[in-house]
Amino acid sequence: MTAVLPQPDLADATEGAVMAATLRVIRPGMQTTVQDWPGRVGYWHVGVPPSGPMDDLSFRLGNRALGNPEGAAGLECTLGGPALRFDEPTWVCVTGAPVPVTVNGKPVRQWRSVLVPAGGVLDVGAVRGPGMRCYILIAGGIEVPEYLGSRATFTLGRFGGAAGRALVAEDVLALGAPLGRVTAGVAGDDQPVLTRRWELAVTEGPHGAPEFFTRKDFDTIIGTDYEVHFNSDRTGVRLVGPKPQWARPDGGEAGMHPSNIHDNAYSIGALDFTGDTPILLGPDGPSLGGFVCPVTVVAAERWKLGQLTPGDIVRFVPVRSDRAASLRELGAERRASWPIVLSGGGDGDDGVLARRDGADTAVTYRRQGNDGVLIEYGDMTLDLELRARVHALHQALLERAEPGVTELTPGVRSLQVRTDPDRLPTRTLLELLGEVETELPSADELVVPSRTVRMPLSWDDPSTREAITRYMHGVRADAPWCPWNIEFIRRANGLATVDEVFDIVFDAEYLVLGLGDVYLGAPVATPTDPRHRLVTTKYNPARTWTPENAVGIGGAYLCIYGMEGPGGYQFVGRTTQVWNHRSSGISEDPWLLRYFDRISWYPVSADELTDLRADFAAGRGELQAEDGEFRLADYRAFLADNAESIEKFRAHQSEAFTAERNSWRDSGELTEAH
Repeated sequence: MTAVLPQPDLADATEGAVMAATLRVIRPGMQTTVQDWPGRVGYWHVGVPPSGPMDDLSFRLGNRALGNPEGAAGLECTLGGPALRFDEPTWVCVTGAPVPVTVNGKPVRQWRSVLVPAGGVLDVGAVRGPGMRCYILIAGGIEVPEYLGSRATFTLGRFGGAAGRALVAEDVLALGAPLGRVTAGVAGDDQPVLTRRWELAVTEGPHGAPEFFTRKDFDTIIGTDYEVHFNSDRTGVRLVGPKPQWARPDGGEAGMHPSNIHDNAYSIGALDFTGDTPILLGPDGPSLGGFVCPVTVVAAERWKLGQLTPGDIVRFVPVRSDRAASLRELGAERRASWPIVLSGGGDGDDGVLARRDGADTAVTYRRQGNDGVLIEYGDMTLDLELRARVHALHQALLERAEPGVTELTPGVRSLQVRTDPDRLPTRTLLELLGEVETELPSADELVVPSRTVRMPLSWDDPSTREAITRYMHGVRADAPWCPWNIEFIRRANGLATVDEVFDIVFDAEYLVLGLGDVYLGAPVATPTDPRHRLVTTKYNPARTWTPENAVGIGGAYLCIYGMEGPGGYQFVGRTTQVWNHRSSGISEDPWLLRYFDRISWYPVSADELTDLRADFAAGRGELQAEDGEFRLADYRAFLADNAESIEKFRAHQSEAFTAERNSWRDSGELTEAH
């Protein structure tokens, strides 16, 4: 039986209104952020990650000890903790990686409920290891404003928590009123074991052998000790390991490297091969991307990602998806106290759950962990008919509103369905999907709302030139796309002059196929007319900096970067914001674009764009949009009427692209990064 501690009187002694208790930051620590669990769920489809605690198990255990709901907002501390002064007597519990903890200078035990007196200072020192993150949970939780339904901090997006950033000295945070009974702390048998050699339980899929990786590749993935790279964070944990041999020479229309696929939704905990580099995607990672993921960490083991430290060793252990521990399963905490993963092997199905012939095209159902399924339509080609089919399935599932479905995220030729496996097991989900598939309309009947959106484009903008210069000085100077991306696009597409690149981009009508390709409503789009589809490869290695709202082309796709960050698309210019940071997310959506919008560009100077961006930032900007429809039957007729000239364009483009690729194939340039 868990001991319940005597509860102090935390009410304000003054008769009348009760004042909210607060904490003041004396020292912020290395990177201390407000998080809640499960975070910002429901916005994966527009490029908003859930965020939340990276080690959710340590976080939830601390909350339970204090009588809080498991998800009550607390603090995540990376490498070192803060010093906090509490103005009222407050119960706290520090969990996670081993760290020295004092109250008013006197050592107290980690994982125990501790009463900080009024005016007292809780001081959490540097993480000693193993592990990388510790957590400070507070009775009643932290009361910062919610954004899109969560208090979790997403620092890259500049929202949630304390003004969208890590804590700084003199921040003052309001605390909630305690609701439950405080216990003595987290029992030793329930505390997760941290180590320097980690085993991670994974399920096969979504993209494994023999379609994408060789059998030897897959055996290597599950039989190799990977090392955690120093360049790791909440977006993803980069690993050092052997280079795959790959089962195919390239990604076809999706890109020149065999890791490239047409953009689909990712799963947190997926092992994402960006080129030959494996990265475990974290809770601040991208929702959409064009790289293969051979295995996925099961939901109950993703807490381990938060404690992986540079130099640690990681081994992947395949498990049966139907036997993977649930987040809510009784005894899951005890399992976390084991240093190894007990498993009799994986599913042995290469991540493919089922295949079937749909009404208009083949359908493949792929496993994404024990809490997700990826539905793919047709062959691995860029076909707008497939995207229309995805849209029909997406709408049908939205209308059905199955309670066990938690997220629906469309990609170019796929739809990701995330579930609560306790409420909707994968077997039941597959039966549901098969039933819905038989009810979808035929392709000839598909009509989708489609706005025409006019957007300004500063061609070859100075900010993109600066990004290329930074790349050449800080990453590599001899890349074939340097010093001018537009010249590289010209060569790769066999155009006579860069003016022709300009003409094609401004003549094109770009159909938005997905949102959140590089976070925050960033569209991945392709021209409706195949003769406007310029193709390129992506940066290798990726850029470390990309200006917000830069416009680039990668593969046959165009993207507008939703925020500053790394990137790999070849620049053509910069535009206005695609995410409204002034929106509270309550009465209006902060993302500006929609699926199947058709973007067309009009040229502006760099100075004009600066003024337009200032207007948008101040709330004075207005999106130029006109309602319309995208009819698949009409599009089919357009392709048929122009089939000869389209084929001629593609043949010339393919010849030029092959020549460009062959000119530097032998120099090892084919590893790509998004």
